[in-house]
Amino acid sequence: MAQQSNNRNKRERGGKPERNNNRRGADRRFNDRDRQPRAKRAERPESDQEDIAAQTEFVFGHHASVEALKGETEINKVWLQTGLTDKIRNEVMTLAKKRGLVIQDAPKAKLDELTDGQNHQGVVLSIAAYAYATIDDLFAKAAEKDEAPFFLVLDSIEDPHNLGSILRTADAAGVHGIIIPKRRAVQLTSVVAKTSTGAIEHVPVARVTNLVQTVEQLKERGLWVFGTDMDGKDYRRWDATGPTALIIGNEGKGISPLLKKTVDEMLTIPMVGHVQSLNASVAASLLIYQAFNSRNPL
Repeated sequence: MAQQSNNRNKRERGGKPERNNNRRGADRRFNDRDRQPRAKRAERPESDQEDIAAQTEFVFGHHASVEALKGETEINKVWLQTGLTDKIRNEVMTLAKKRGLVIQDAPKAKLDELTDGQNHQGVVLSIAAYAYATIDDLFAKAAEKDEAPFFLVLDSIEDPHNLGSILRTADAAGVHGIIIPKRRAVQLTSVVAKTSTGAIEHVPVARVTNLVQTVEQLKERGLWVFGTDMDGKDYRRWDATGPTALIIGNEGKGISPLLKKTVDEMLTIPMVGHVQSLNASVAASLLIYQAFNSRNPL
C-alpha cells in the first residue's frame, strides 16, 4: 500500500511512478510455451508478385495505348486480349517489339480485372508512375515552337474525365502545358489517360504545391492571367495573343478566392438558357478555342 501511495503522489506531481521490479514477467500474457505458431499467409505466385511490384499504373484502350507506345512513357508490360482482332493486335505488337517490351496474351477476364471492368478494348499497358513536367519544361515547349506561352492552370479539378477531356482539347489547340495542384485535385491516372485518347503523351503537366505562388511567378515571367467568372468580359472579345495563362476553376466552387486575386482580367461565357453553368471541360474548351482563334486568325 505504501508503494501504491507513493506512485499516486508522483503521478499527481507529474513525475513517473517507480517500477515494481518484483513483478517483472508476472504480467506477461504469454510465455514461450503458450505461443502458438502464426499461420502463414498464402503467398502469391512469384510471377504475380513481380507484376504487382512493377505495375503502378495502367494505360488501356486502343488509341491511348498506341500513343503511349509511340511516346516516351516507361512501359513495363503489354497485355493483349486473347482473340483480339488482327488489325489492333498487329499495330500494338509492332510498336511493342520496336521497344523490346514484354507482350503477354491473357483472357478478357484478366484485363477486366486489371482495369476494374472499364472498356480496355483488348489492350492494357502496365506503366511506371506518370512523370510530371516542371514549369520550365512548359516554357521550353513554347520556346521550341517559337510561340508566346499559353498555359492552363486547373484549380482543383476533381473529375478525371474532365482532366482527360481538357488534355485532349489542349493538345488539339496547341496549349503548351497544364499546371495542377498536388493536393485536393485529380492527378494523372489511367482514367485520365484513357479519356485524353493519348493527348497525355503530348501535353506536359506540371504539378505544384501552391497555385497562388506559381501564378505570381508566371506573372513575373511576363504572362497575363485570365480567369472565369459570372461577372467578366465576354470571352468572345478575349485577345490571347500574348503570353497567357488561363485559370479553370473547380467543378462546383469555381476559382478559389486567393487565386482570384492574382487574375488580371475575368472572362464570362454568356448563357441564355435555364441552366446557368457549364461542365468544367466544356467551359475550358470554349475558352481554349477562343484563345486559339485570337492567336491564329483567319
